[in-house]
Amino acid sequence: MEKDRLTRFLTEAVRAHGHLCPGLVLGTRMAVYGLDCIGIREPRARDTHYLIVEIDRCIAGALQVVTGCSLGHRTVKFLDYGKMAATFVNLETGAAARLLAREEARQKAKTYFPGVQSRHLRLVEAFKIMPDHELFQIRAVSVTIPDHDLPRKPLLSATCDMCGETIYDGREVYRSRSTLCRPCVEGGYYINLDTDSTLSCPGVERCHLAY
Repeated sequence: MEKDRLTRFLTEAVRAHGHLCPGLVLGTRMAVYGLDCIGIREPRARDTHYLIVEIDRCIAGALQVVTGCSLGHRTVKFLDYGKMAATFVNLETGAAARLLAREEARQKAKTYFPGVQSRHLRLVEAFKIMPDHELFQIRAVSVTIPDHDLPRKPLLSATCDMCGETIYDGREVYRSRSTLCRPCVEGGYYINLDTDSTLSCPGVERCHLAY
């Protein structure tokens, strides 16, 4: 890819992410290549493309910065597959491409900078200049995005019969004629510590938050 274009996007990614690392370079390269593959030359054009990210690592930060996609705009979806991969969808044409980072690229990086002892620096510099086909496996794919997942106002809402909380965008589950939220059916990531429905937290000693 063009050096000036890479430098511009990588600078923005570093500013947002906080540091330069191999994953950030890889994510920047993946974002630009993926958008090119689906015919998007202006990444910041609102609501023209959609991003599906399969891992929550540094690469994901670069993908969001470069593509301009975000959770708030409902143009990025995170699927916790644990794979260094992302799918890019052109919302206007339907064209979609899935890019997977090649594991062998890490070994090939040695041939680009054999004299660099630092693995971190070697990967950073090699990932900047390696050809796209050495960095990524690419496949044309078909992606169906439900209407209620597109970047627009909520089309659907429901109320959980068990906890009484509102559920948006078709995430409700139906069991024995009841409408339920997923945490009530599957178990949530949190445990209620208060016996009543109103959180009472006058001091930090009451806040049992785990990080």
